[in-house]
Amino acid sequence: MSSHIEKQPGSPWIYAALAIFTVIIALLLGQWATFPNLAGWYAHLVKPGFNPPNWIFGPMWTLLYALMAYSSWRIWRLSSDVPGRSTALLLFYAQLSLNALWSWMFFGLNNPMAGLIDIVPQWLLILATIHAFRKLDAQAAYCLVPLAAWVAFAMLLNFEIWRLNG
Repeated sequence: MSSHIEKQPGSPWIYAALAIFTVIIALLLGQWATFPNLAGWYAHLVKPGFNPPNWIFGPMWTLLYALMAYSSWRIWRLSSDVPGRSTALLLFYAQLSLNALWSWMFFGLNNPMAGLIDIVPQWLLILATIHAFRKLDAQAAYCLVPLAAWVAFAMLLNFEIWRLNG
């Protein structure tokens, strides 16, 4: 694991800024599609009994995005010639892109089916990212486990919303 892998030369602040900036961009892009649709379209959907209250989503996603940024920072800090680093980062940014896109497909298009089409491969990419990160840095991988669990729950919630409103 990471105990024997060399760290990237240079300031770790550069990699921290890169990790934080990209995660914040994904967060903002998702919010741009989500917030305008909460009070109108989403509020009128039939939701399953296990749907959490709306106030839980903000704190949960804030925590998950912070963990994603920290996790990717740990991988960015590794030397660029570490085998698997580039693939791991590619997987991370692919799942992050689908994360932001989900808000546009579900909320932006007002379409739970479109959300399902996004969230299934998103979850699979999260699992692949955890696997790739684990080979490089166990702590980075463990930081993504709550994301995998939450997105699995969100996938079930998305499915039930689609089923109840289809």
